[in-house]
Amino acid sequence: MRWLVLVYKVPAEPTRLRAGVWRKIKGLGAIYLQNSVAALPQGPSAERSFRVLRNEIVEMGGSALLLGSEVLAGSAEIEQSFNAARNDEYEEIVDRCQDFLGQIDKEYKAEHFTYAELEENDEDLVKLRNWFAKVENRDVLAAPGKAEATAALATCEQVLDEYAARVYAEEGEGR
Repeated sequence: MRWLVLVYKVPAEPTRLRAGVWRKIKGLGAIYLQNSVAALPQGPSAERSFRVLRNEIVEMGGSALLLGSEVLAGSAEIEQSFNAARNDEYEEIVDRCQDFLGQIDKEYKAEHFTYAELEENDEDLVKLRNWFAKVENRDVLAAPGKAEATAALATCEQVLDEYAARVYAEEGEGR
């Protein structure tokens, strides 16, 4: 497996530049091999993203090198680190799914069966699906946490469908 490695240096001030680069690297799903050295599995999308980021770093007065690399030793550790980062993201999705299910449960307990509540919960589920799609897209090494996140999302969809049926029944009776 080949990796793209971004080695960079950002001006110390203002600190928002350093924080912005860090956020972009995390948003791409890259892992840090050490300070200011980030890596992604090689692919056209990853290369494009790292090239854009490299140019941004240079434009802000920093320096950056983008390397294509083959790991000669420690490949398992890098892959494990990359999958751990994806698993952390999947775990956070599972946690948010639990929050979502808790919210639906609160709707049942409070007997809030309105189209407005359904729409709000539907929007929350769309956000969860979009977030999952982003993580799944960068999960090029097939992290094992995907299965649990997929199941949690499916449960959310099923529970929302059941809640929608109840809303339709309640709203239909209120007419």
